[in-house]
Amino acid sequence: MSALDEREEGAMSGGDDVIAALATPFGEAAIAVVRLSGADVEPVAAKVLRSRLPMTQWPDRTAVLATVVDGSGAEIDEVLATLYRAPASYTGETVLEISGHGGVLVAQKVLEALFEAGARAARPGEFTQRAFMNGKLDLTQAEAVMDLIRARSGQAMEAARRQLGGALGRETMALRQQLIEVTAELEAYIDFPEEDIDAEAGQAMQARLREVQGRVGELLATADRGRILREGLSTAIVGEPNVGKSSLLNFLSGEDRAIVSERPGTTRDTVEGFINLRGVPLRLIDTAGLRESGDEIERLGMERSRRALEAADLVLLVVDGSCERREPLPEHEGMLLVLNKADRHRHESWEGVDGVWVSCLERTGVDELAERVWRLAMAGEGRASAALPAINARHQACLRRAREALDAALGALVDGLEIEFVAADLREAVAAIGEIAGKIEVDEVLGEIFGRFCIGK
Repeated sequence: MSALDEREEGAMSGGDDVIAALATPFGEAAIAVVRLSGADVEPVAAKVLRSRLPMTQWPDRTAVLATVVDGSGAEIDEVLATLYRAPASYTGETVLEISGHGGVLVAQKVLEALFEAGARAARPGEFTQRAFMNGKLDLTQAEAVMDLIRARSGQAMEAARRQLGGALGRETMALRQQLIEVTAELEAYIDFPEEDIDAEAGQAMQARLREVQGRVGELLATADRGRILREGLSTAIVGEPNVGKSSLLNFLSGEDRAIVSERPGTTRDTVEGFINLRGVPLRLIDTAGLRESGDEIERLGMERSRRALEAADLVLLVVDGSCERREPLPEHEGMLLVLNKADRHRHESWEGVDGVWVSCLERTGVDELAERVWRLAMAGEGRASAALPAINARHQACLRRAREALDAALGALVDGLEIEFVAADLREAVAAIGEIAGKIEVDEVLGEIFGRFCIGK
């Protein structure tokens, strides 16, 4: 039985255990929220919560003033508790959220009282996993929960919000349905071997498969965009010593992350900063200056610089625009020349060179730099299209398998091979695409996905 079939059979039935976890960050805050979920939330919670009304009379989705007590009856905290009875909750089970005072010790004591009453500690992502198993979310929506939490830019947040709304799940399920229909047609011919596929029917099948194949290709083209939105555009700041690399990092990030000095070799290791530039998350890496050096530590720093240069999505090559141009400049597919020290005399050797003039001292040129970075970051296949979902590495692997199976099926159909071979390839494509939204057989996939969540989500 697949995970989705289990979802559908056991939807709204609740889990065997009541799970509990802190849903707000650990530490001191105005409030701390402890969340519970499970079929037996009410009897478990009734052991530790005291209020004017018995819990069986609590209205749904309404905050109730209560007191948390431990096993001996000693008071721990005065709280507001809100009950969401199944199936109208995030997980599809009965959920209780307890909002108390935000202290490390008091939240821990509340959790200890709940564990003593029969709850157990939730595993990472278990609340969202139960929402998936109970049919409240498909797998793409479940993954989007963490994408939304971790979003570092407006574009990343919008992409996660669309996926959380089910856009990618609906898209892939529609493609899967098209393939199922073609497969069913083929299998009808298998059941009646005396009937051959006529030329018109064969052409129609090929056209439908090519349509799915094209859409799979469009989704695969968003993989880079998805990686950039989730992880940030890896941006190496490189150049010779004393051209202003560290000043540029500090200028763009708005804080002093790197030491700025006139002394060559000050930056001996990579220094990182994360910024949001016009909705594009950039992971800035300030590297050691590239030059000949007898200092072993500096040479190690420069070797890291070269590795960062090779691995970067984007390279900001910083030069001193007030000094004479020297050849050759390093080459990189995604390189942007930044001519620093525009506040000084602009050397005539840079005349006509494609680059952006900035002054980290006078803080000028950032708007043009942002525009050029934007164009480089969003160039290429589908990166700038907000209408397309931004797939992740798991989706990409599934879609690649689907594309390979579709290629094989189309090839077999065009070459006139036995229908059984075509149908087998299509079934593989159906399985691969279905895995994206959660029609999967392998439980380890679920463990891998939800294990990356924070506890309490």
